[in-house]
Amino acid sequence: MPLTLTCGNDRRVLTNPPREDEKLAELRQIVKDWTGYDEFRMIHKGAIMKDDNAPLSAYHIKPNSTIAIIPKVPVAAPPPSSQISKSEQDTVTRIHDEVNSVRSTLVPDLQSFAVRPTEKEHLRLAELLLQSLLRLDAIAPDSSWEAARRDRKNAVKEVQGYIDQLDDAWRTRAR
Repeated sequence: MPLTLTCGNDRRVLTNPPREDEKLAELRQIVKDWTGYDEFRMIHKGAIMKDDNAPLSAYHIKPNSTIAIIPKVPVAAPPPSSQISKSEQDTVTRIHDEVNSVRSTLVPDLQSFAVRPTEKEHLRLAELLLQSLLRLDAIAPDSSWEAARRDRKNAVKEVQGYIDQLDDAWRTRAR
């Protein structure tokens, strides 16, 4: 049973994946070896695959299924305010607010979309995620603000990952 793994723009087809009676931990190790990520989410048809002790059959994986891999890119807590300027602290707060807004308002809709994709919902989510990406892009931290630059980079990667997940779900809807 071939199985497709997607992580951002990267794609890997497993021609000999773990059997349906094997545990999710087996597949998680394959993903870890492929991506190099220690922490990530695995999503199949909108469901987050969490239980490493559950057999793959519990997630209704069939031949030619696609599993989206979303790395857990931590948006680090800002350093103590004594180490960064007030301006940088404000910038870091804006970045965190934007990412938290996406997580709380769009990620649940994105997971529902993977189960029942419609063109209207695809367009809506794509537009809102793009707007978030543009708001993050508009934040231009000073080159000496390491915390703000790092957090902005991680936030852009996370939102781009959601856009990739949306596009992958839209492409696979007709299969």
